[in-house]
Amino acid sequence: MMKHHPSDETLFRFASGSLESGPRIVVAVHVGGCTACAARISEFEAVGGALLDGIEPEEMGEDALDRLVARIEVDSDSSGKAAQRSRPTRADVGIRLPEALDGCGIGPWRWIGPGVRWSRVTIPEDASANVMLLKVAAGRRLPEHTHSGCEYTQVLKGSFSDARGRYGPGDLDEADDEIQHQPVVDETGECICLAALEGRMRLRGFFGRLVQPLIGG
Repeated sequence: MMKHHPSDETLFRFASGSLESGPRIVVAVHVGGCTACAARISEFEAVGGALLDGIEPEEMGEDALDRLVARIEVDSDSSGKAAQRSRPTRADVGIRLPEALDGCGIGPWRWIGPGVRWSRVTIPEDASANVMLLKVAAGRRLPEHTHSGCEYTQVLKGSFSDARGRYGPGDLDEADDEIQHQPVVDETGECICLAALEGRMRLRGFFGRLVQPLIGG
């Protein structure tokens, strides 16, 4: 049973389209498996729709329809050519990934420290988004760290704990720049998470400084 969910502020930003693309895909994975958060987003979308209904419409120009059709034709042609040019590379990471990641590139597992691997997740519409898969061995303690923005972590397999609680499959951990934590994976098995950052991770200690260049920051 899921115990940790995105904040209302994050769900509202998701519903309004103002959440950055990296965090947005992590929240989309969570919402895909959480009926409570999906319902909450529907509520926010309904409020937004009501606000739009209250806005006085403006008269459209006589050539508005022709310009719209021309733009659709250009966009459709460009999208088709782009899809033919670049198909995202998807490495086998050993688990079935959520449907929300179907259009994303998935890199191979790379060593980041003893018992810790990471895989770059590439979002086609935003190649600069800082999104990754993390695979951590059972019982492994991650470097203590904080962030220059919010970190969104969705548990896909296994579980981990820190001073704030335990996070299992389906849970989403939302940690802002005021939180400094050191996740520890449960002894029962490895943990695989999808994580996105608004900003950068700031690792602590010698090992943290050693691996920081590998993950960015």
